[in-house]
Amino acid sequence: MSFKYPDHQDRQTSAAAAKKAMFEKFRAASQDPTLEERRKERLVIHEARLARQAERQAEKEAARKQREAELAAQAAREAEEAAKAAREAEEAEAKRKADEAEQMVLLLADQKAKRDARYAARKAAKKMRRRGY
Repeated sequence: MSFKYPDHQDRQTSAAAAKKAMFEKFRAASQDPTLEERRKERLVIHEARLARQAERQAEKEAARKQREAELAAQAAREAEEAAKAAREAEEAEAKRKADEAEQMVLLLADQKAKRDARYAARKAAKKMRRRGY
C-alpha cells in the first residue's frame, strides 16, 4: 500500500467545498440587483421591439389592403370600360346592319323601278308595233 497525500476523504471534502462555493457564487449572482435591473431593461427593450414590429406589421397590412382596394377599383373601371366598349361596338354593328339593310331596300327599289321601266318600255314598243304608229 502506497502513501497518497490527498486521500479519498480529502478529495471528497475539497470537491464538496468547490461545489458549495460555485453554488454560493451562482446564488449571489442571481440575487445581484444589477442583474435584475439589466433583465428589466432587456424586457422593456424587448417589449418595445415587439410593439414596433406589430406597428410595422399593421402598416404593411393597411398598405396591402389599400393596394388591393386600388386594384379592385381599377379592375372595376376596366370592366366598366370594356362593357362600354362592347356596348358601343354592338350599337355600331346594329347601326351598320340597319344602314346596310336600308341600302339593300333602296337598291332593290331602284332595281325594281328600272325593271318596271324596261317592262313598260317593252309593252309600249309592242303596243306601237301592233298599232303601227
